[in-house]
Amino acid sequence: MVFPSSDIVVDPLVMPIGALNSAGMQVIKLVRRLQDELKVNTTCGASNVSFGLPNRNGINSAFLTMAIASGLTSAITNPLHESVMQSVLGADVMMGNDPNCVRWINRYRQPVTEGEKAVEEEQTS
Repeated sequence: MVFPSSDIVVDPLVMPIGALNSAGMQVIKLVRRLQDELKVNTTCGASNVSFGLPNRNGINSAFLTMAIASGLTSAITNPLHESVMQSVLGADVMMGNDPNCVRWINRYRQPVTEGEKAVEEEQTS
């Protein structure tokens, strides 16, 4: 049985960068090769990279942005960490995966204040 490459998901093991200084770049390079050479999807436990370090969300955010730019198609991560979600959504914008920045705008657009609403209504009437 032959599976199309789009149905295959590879999970390269992410090691803690605090234990192995080159761990982050090894995964980034492997994700790029998997994308370029095999055309398969990739996923990983993104927070593994920051294990044992302070301010893990900062490291995770940087790693996710770089991994997405290298072709990572999914990640096992906590969507409740705002800095992580900003990195994912921002990377999607920069990579052209969020046409017209719709998801970014929907997430971060400030609600219209009453004063702005009154000005808009006045201008349209």
